[in-house]
Amino acid sequence: MSLLAQTLPDSIASARDNSAAPVPSAVYRALSPGVPVGNDRALARTFLEQQLQQARLLSSDLPDNTAGMETWITERSEAIGAEYNAYLKQRRDGAPRRYFTTKAHALFFLKHVAPTKLVDGAWLYGVLERWDDPDFRPLIQTYLEELGDGVPDKNHVVLYKKLLATHGCDQWQDVEETHFVQGAIQLALAYDAEHFLPEIIGYNLGYEQLPLHLLITAYELNELGIDPYYFTLHITVDNGGTGHAFKAVQALQQLLPRCGDANAFLRRVQDGYRLNDLGASTNSVISEFDLEAELVHIMATKSVVGKNMHSDYCRVGGRGINDWLSDPQQIPAMLGELEKAGWIQRGQPADNSRFWRLIQSERAEMFGVFSAYEQQILSDWIATVPGEATAPAARTPSFRARQRALDTLGLHHSPRSGAVRGIIRHHAAHADGSANDGEDIGELRQLELQVASMGNKQAAMRLLQSLMTPARHHSAVGLMATRLFRQLID
Repeated sequence: MSLLAQTLPDSIASARDNSAAPVPSAVYRALSPGVPVGNDRALARTFLEQQLQQARLLSSDLPDNTAGMETWITERSEAIGAEYNAYLKQRRDGAPRRYFTTKAHALFFLKHVAPTKLVDGAWLYGVLERWDDPDFRPLIQTYLEELGDGVPDKNHVVLYKKLLATHGCDQWQDVEETHFVQGAIQLALAYDAEHFLPEIIGYNLGYEQLPLHLLITAYELNELGIDPYYFTLHITVDNGGTGHAFKAVQALQQLLPRCGDANAFLRRVQDGYRLNDLGASTNSVISEFDLEAELVHIMATKSVVGKNMHSDYCRVGGRGINDWLSDPQQIPAMLGELEKAGWIQRGQPADNSRFWRLIQSERAEMFGVFSAYEQQILSDWIATVPGEATAPAARTPSFRARQRALDTLGLHHSPRSGAVRGIIRHHAAHADGSANDGEDIGELRQLELQVASMGNKQAAMRLLQSLMTPARHHSAVGLMATRLFRQLID
């Protein structure tokens, strides 16, 4: 039976009403290691069916037929452009940042959207099986471009992992359940394309439209000295003229005539489109930020280990630090006592506080206790005057201005400015036996030989697909598999 035929029942199987709804983080963790089997596959389908039930209750602005979709994209893009230009005018006229009050706020956002960003593009993985079907080519091209065509500096997951690591935001696993919803949906779609093809097409239509929040996020991250490239890359590849937004409509137009019941197919496309509105969104993550609450959460997490690590000489407010840390609910009161005792000078630069110098100074007694992200939260909280929403904005050069300065000094060479490496010949070891960019030459060479020795193209493509899963495509061998896959289908 063909893939399209299998995706067109009168209605998809209803969710199990008598079973508890799968927890999004549990689904996410079950699917993150790779292709699910057995109970994990059943869990993923149950989760997705229940999410679709919720999605059907939501409104949708997606046209009911394909004839109006190109106009819809054009009008939507024009509206977003007008709103962004209005935002830029407001900023030129002196308006404050709309999204991020401080750098800590921006890093909070990067951390809390990580479960989604670290599976970017996953929903399209299952369509790789139809690599030899031209009608599936727009979806496959989109997936390959999400993977950067196998080039590390264009692979979306590689870029986001680097961004998190740069700012100490890679401890994101304890974020709230709502932040796992979108990532779990993407992974569930990835491994069940035979059953959910219309929903994948609809989800893709929604996800690949250029939103206003992406433009503003990139602008304000740059202002705060944070590399916006992950976000600006999406602005260019998602364009409605030739990019992913265009390809999303093209895929639907090419596949719709092949289905048996166009109306049923389109209803399911609408359901998939609405899946984009479930769980946490960019705006909801931004609005939930509370600087002091995040600091208290960080300190409470530290107290699990720190409550037994201080000597009897470490006292504040007449009590030992170990005593304060023995109950996380005491953290706000402890911070207040540190302020009363003069260890923290609120409303002043962090360097003026003795407590900060325990963390950041030449002989800091607490060196290494706080990550870069946690230090930014603490620094911005100290600099904020009690009762005021944000700390005074420090004058710092934007990320791009800093890069230009480094370029002028000859100290910085952007990896994005170099030529793209070749498909195969660049994977040989150098004369001294070293690898390109730290890659495992033995593993990559083995893959080359394995692909070259296969008797037919079908077998080679199956092997490459197994290395391009959401769990593996951003590894060295996954990146190479992507480059080979791209070469073989072109």
